[in-house]
Amino acid sequence: MDFDKILTHLGDFGRYQKFLYFLVCLPAVFTGIFAVISAIILATPDHRCKIPGYENDTYSIQSDRHREVISNYIPPPAANSHLYDQCHTYSFNHSSVMFDTLGRPINGSTVKCDEWVYSYSVFKQTFTSKFNLVCSNSYKTSLAKSSYFVGIFVGAMVFGNLSDAIGRKTVFCISVAIQFVATVTLAWAPNTIVMYIYLYDPDRALVGRNVYCCIRLELVGPSKRIYTGIVVDYFFAVGLVLLSGVAYLVRHWKYIDLMCALPIGLFLFYWWILPESPRWLISKKRYKEAKAILLRAAKYNNVVVSEYLFSQDIPVQLPQKDEKYGRLWHLFTTKVLLTRTLVIFFNWGVVNMVYYGLSLNSGNLEGNYYLNFLLSGLVEFPAYTLTLLLLDRLGRKWLYIICMILGGVSCISTIFTILYLEERYQPVTIALAMLGKLGAAGAFGIIYTYSAELFPTVVRNAGMGASSCISRIGAIAAPYIADSGNYIGGSTGKAFPLAVFGSLSILAGLLSLHLPETMGQELPETIEDGIQFGTPTYKSKADANTKTYMNSTYVSTDACPLETDSQSLSE
Repeated sequence: MDFDKILTHLGDFGRYQKFLYFLVCLPAVFTGIFAVISAIILATPDHRCKIPGYENDTYSIQSDRHREVISNYIPPPAANSHLYDQCHTYSFNHSSVMFDTLGRPINGSTVKCDEWVYSYSVFKQTFTSKFNLVCSNSYKTSLAKSSYFVGIFVGAMVFGNLSDAIGRKTVFCISVAIQFVATVTLAWAPNTIVMYIYLYDPDRALVGRNVYCCIRLELVGPSKRIYTGIVVDYFFAVGLVLLSGVAYLVRHWKYIDLMCALPIGLFLFYWWILPESPRWLISKKRYKEAKAILLRAAKYNNVVVSEYLFSQDIPVQLPQKDEKYGRLWHLFTTKVLLTRTLVIFFNWGVVNMVYYGLSLNSGNLEGNYYLNFLLSGLVEFPAYTLTLLLLDRLGRKWLYIICMILGGVSCISTIFTILYLEERYQPVTIALAMLGKLGAAGAFGIIYTYSAELFPTVVRNAGMGASSCISRIGAIAAPYIADSGNYIGGSTGKAFPLAVFGSLSILAGLLSLHLPETMGQELPETIEDGIQFGTPTYKSKADANTKTYMNSTYVSTDACPLETDSQSLSE
């Protein structure tokens, strides 16, 4: 009997698994928070150069005299998106200067400034305003935002392998301790270099998607894996909603960080609550511990388990690694597999880029900063709900394509609302941007299932691991695209990021037309199956008793490979 059949006997998703599933989903709330917290703590408030010689200068106008002095020293903006030029002051000779009717020097030149004053209408303080990461230093905010995703990229590889070596629970708790220290200490970061390091912290990969993907895969039975893989995204969205509320109430980057970081310490108690993965224990020949966990699951699920289930005559089979096991390069050996693999990789990069990019870009939209951020999180709930309802009705392929093209068209449509409609119509822009986020979130939930089903079993781990790496590259690029509008300026700058995200989404959706549908199909096992998959030849040779597609073979994108073992749990 294989391990999945034991889980089915115990209950694919009984009370015990539901309890553990809830526990391992809770970290996803903080994954959601820290994935986009940089949009809050690194936000750039309205600002202008500080007037030379006026120590009590503020962004808000104090009096008519203050207004006059500002006109004397601060040039008008190059575009209408700001009240003032944000990076220059007038330089003039006081003895010979002449002013126009607006109080601006006629014969003065402009120079770059090195001190600024900031508006407090949205934030009391951000890391950007504290360390003056504006004008020539504005690129540092994009660099800091992308450092988070670089950390995820590294962490997924390093800690994924480490969890295979010393255990899921052990690495998780070590990761929690390190991340707790890093995120709390971030509040006292003395400079941007330290900020990069703390945001880079690769342990987030373990506290986030890696752990709950592995444990969900290894404790939830075959029939429920697809749906539990999507439901966990609701917790991610909860994190976005909570962050918007905390940011609105607190409005100071240091205290926002602390309020979001301190609860992470509670996950250290998982050491006494969360069991080790029985699959991992079996792979390490720790059969008695694995058996104890499975018997505990049976007890909580009110399932009577016979010792015969664990007898010597019924060995527990884990996925086999034999000499025919595929390698990643096998996906590039034929035109069919090469095309399919490149399309999958491109879609992974685009989905992550657009999803995170639209989240980070919500603060650049017109209207209330916090409301836009809140809406960006709320739209994910209907996205995941529709995915759950339609995934087995419309199929993976067409539901994914609809999400990508719908989201892409919505984003591109904002070009016209931003450039050609009056400001009072900007709620239409916000609605279109949120529709784009809904499409990206839906595609984000689907691509995990769809791409895992497309890769042949012999290279599924390798294919999903490579896809995950490509997705991180897309996420790393997202902050630069989202912030590009600040460099371009004006209405064109506001429309540019959305146009890029929309164009790439449509392109990715159209390329997906080359992918076969997987719903209701026997999944490819070998490289030869992968080549023929989706053709009449493959369908004609498929067995009548098709396997439970996907569910029995689904793997985490962060890869949770297990060693082969076929010994009994009765030891």
